[in-house]
Amino acid sequence: MSDTLVVVGVGYVGRRLVENRAQKSIIGLSRSAGFDLDTDDATPISLPANYSVLYTVPPLPSFSNDLRLERLIARLDPPPARFVYISTTGVYGDCGGAMVDESGPVNPGSAQAGLRVAAETSLQAWCEPNNVECVILRVPGIYGPGRLGIERVRSGTANIQVSEANPGNRIHVDDLVSCCEAALSKDTPPGIYNVGDGDFRSATWFVSEVARQCGEPPPPEISFEAATREFSAMRMSFLRESRRIDTHKMREVLGVTPKYENPEDGIRASL
Repeated sequence: MSDTLVVVGVGYVGRRLVENRAQKSIIGLSRSAGFDLDTDDATPISLPANYSVLYTVPPLPSFSNDLRLERLIARLDPPPARFVYISTTGVYGDCGGAMVDESGPVNPGSAQAGLRVAAETSLQAWCEPNNVECVILRVPGIYGPGRLGIERVRSGTANIQVSEANPGNRIHVDDLVSCCEAALSKDTPPGIYNVGDGDFRSATWFVSEVARQCGEPPPPEISFEAATREFSAMRMSFLRESRRIDTHKMREVLGVTPKYENPEDGIRASL
């Protein structure tokens, strides 16, 4: 691992990792601290000779490429030894419920997932000539403390009935932090890694389990057909996609076994 870690985007995941590495050398870059990737104005960065980057910032919508990422890498002088990019399993699109590993083709079904594919491609193209080791983590839904959807449970927002709901893919934030730490290690081979807990129970099941552990009544369930009339287009776009994310490479090469393989335990710890 490099002497210094530069965390770009100190949000839900980035802050958790920073707190986990409190005794180590870290530079945190965020818009709230004056580092803005939404404009072309050069923001000076004082970079050490030996450092790695963890990048957690989502792309701006409505563009064909990730301008935020491109603005950042243009400012990285000298280049880092290693660049870890947090992507999404959404790059695979709808796989009809099939198991998909890192060798599977990308087939983004939304504009945002398409931007992630573009970001992965441009980052790899930049890393190679600059001798930067590139690690891409393809991440499913992230949950943890403060991110369980309790407000939705209490508001009685409907979900697709369990019998029609697609498989779910998720990871607890602390397990994602462990994956980030492993990805930053010089002993980890560069490349693409799917991450997740390996539990494929549906989003409907997850919300119902959150309700159960909170002592709330389970949210109402409606048919898929009814959902197409009641849910937003964005939500339906997400719910239509079906896949199971293969995480063998995460376990065998990245070397991470999730602490919360059973999301029931992850929900309990998050509460």
